[in-house]
Amino acid sequence: MSIPALQVHSLATYPVKSCAAIATDTVSLDDFGFTWDRRWMVVDGEGRFLTQREQPRLAQVTARVDAESLEFGAPGRLPFRLPLEAPRSAVLPVTVWKDTVAVWDEGDAVAAWLSDWLGCPARLRRFPEQTVRRVNPEYSPEFARTAFADAYPVLLATTASLAELNRRLIGRGAAPVTMDRFRPNLVVESNGLEPFAEDDWRRIRIGAIEFDLVKPCTRCAVTTTDQTTGLIPEPGEPLATLATFRRWQGHVIFAHNLVHRGHGPLRVGDAVTVVG
Repeated sequence: MSIPALQVHSLATYPVKSCAAIATDTVSLDDFGFTWDRRWMVVDGEGRFLTQREQPRLAQVTARVDAESLEFGAPGRLPFRLPLEAPRSAVLPVTVWKDTVAVWDEGDAVAAWLSDWLGCPARLRRFPEQTVRRVNPEYSPEFARTAFADAYPVLLATTASLAELNRRLIGRGAAPVTMDRFRPNLVVESNGLEPFAEDDWRRIRIGAIEFDLVKPCTRCAVTTTDQTTGLIPEPGEPLATLATFRRWQGHVIFAHNLVHRGHGPLRVGDAVTVVG
């Protein structure tokens, strides 16, 4: 079966895990995935990582990286700039799901800003360049690493799959959802692409960079949070609808986890080639 011509529809980075997406027309890939993607993470007063599962208000926090700083913003709050080369405290352990890694704490000033916004004790941790967190070798036997992403460095979705999900949501009397509910890094589009065609892809190439599609992405309650408001407009959706037709190994799925096999730039509009 021939595959329609594919291209990159959109790109997004998430410098701080569970904070707002930063859309971009071009991005570079480094060892960890998209440059600066999920290199910081918010933790609670006990050092446990926080996500929108516990703190939906994180969705309204923007975190943008420039050459000198990480700048935070939130509705009605003055921005906060954290120098990228700020003095570091002692290296501390932090656990991301089943992985415990050595990271930096970013200090009291940004902790106060985040705590005020979230209404609970919070601190910011940074993933150092030298720290290694390997992706699951069961699905990616060839070595690859990631930072604070849940498990893999890049997440891919397609516009055709979202359109099919929304068709089913509307058919069940629920509201359609936007792609940002699923927090992908890389969205692919094509006229004529079948929904969930990505299930059959094993490797794609964009420019000079190839990506392995290693496993479907299992989904959680974060997908029920409106990424603009931080509210949950229809509790249970879109998970309830996805559960009726998108399951893998007992889990609800949408989008696909990727491991990149090279470094370099990606751009919106780039051709996407299925090579395996």
